[in-house]
Amino acid sequence: MKRKLLVTLLVGSMLTAAACSDSKKDSGSSGSPVKAAWIYVGPTNDGGWTTAHDNGRKAVEAALGSKVLTTFKENVPEGPEVAQVIDDLVKDGNKIIFATSFGFGDAMLAAAKKYPDVKFEHATGIPNDAPNWSTFYGAGEQSTYLAGMAAGKATKSNTIGFVAPFPIPEVVRHINAYTLGARSVNPKATVKVVWINSWFDPAKERQAAESLVSGGADIIASGGDSPAPGDAAKAAGVGWTGYDSDQGANYPDVWLTAAIYDWGTYYTKEVQAVIDGTWTKGDYYGNIADGFTTIAPYGKRVDDATRALIDAKKADIIAGKFDIFAGPINDQSGAEKVAAGKSIDFGEQMSIQWFVEGVDGEIPA
Repeated sequence: MKRKLLVTLLVGSMLTAAACSDSKKDSGSSGSPVKAAWIYVGPTNDGGWTTAHDNGRKAVEAALGSKVLTTFKENVPEGPEVAQVIDDLVKDGNKIIFATSFGFGDAMLAAAKKYPDVKFEHATGIPNDAPNWSTFYGAGEQSTYLAGMAAGKATKSNTIGFVAPFPIPEVVRHINAYTLGARSVNPKATVKVVWINSWFDPAKERQAAESLVSGGADIIASGGDSPAPGDAAKAAGVGWTGYDSDQGANYPDVWLTAAIYDWGTYYTKEVQAVIDGTWTKGDYYGNIADGFTTIAPYGKRVDDATRALIDAKKADIIAGKFDIFAGPINDQSGAEKVAAGKSIDFGEQMSIQWFVEGVDGEIPA
């Protein structure tokens, strides 16, 4: 589950200092604004995951004006350091804290128990009984399926390269959805996976993309947080599907589309509830139908016929007529995993550790 796994490799290796920024110095109101804080695993200019969340924070400012004072801390490692970051944010008077990485979960839960008057919200987190704790994420796999359709139609070599961060269920789920989408329009398509064991490492992300291009991929897919795979795609003249953010304007010659999220609507609702005194715990999992996730505008490599095909499939998802994980689905060995008329249930989706047929790669222990 995104975002992000408390991976042992990260603890002690991500030593980037956390930087804090108050986005507004003056509330512009005679009353006291509610203070809201965000904790980011990467930099706000990563062009991907953290940029998208920070745009959500800015949407809160735009919607609520002087009623809110927002703060963020970026480049916070997924490890013991986050506990001190949370303590500092509470001491600064923040009444709601959003953490946008799975690996922040243990520290966030401990803080929720320590500070019962503060609301804690964890992106991609695991639900628990703390009364001041909520989790939020959504079915990015639906949008990733649609992005896979664009890739499947665009590839000429039938080899698509996927730059994958960590081998956790969320990433496996997205790779599977992407592959199913690609093969739904091009049964010969394969998705080759390279793991980089990092959420944000532009050098590794680009190197992985370059290795995939060298291996015959003519479409590159991103699973991490930076647009570096797009740089590799641009240099090689191959197509690119991004993730988290719309990069079409920056990569017009190679851009196809991307799975993206609307964090701002959710964040604004939650902060407004704190202001109103109506906040309640919840476990939100949005989807295409409620507008939480969708795909970015198409690039010129996506022809009109493909656009119409994807738009029709998106409409079927919204109408509840199409389930991306409905059977029959085979695994890599060709063995049937999901029979016709069945589907991968939500619990298995959240814990999946097997690849569908058409994926070229292994899931490391």
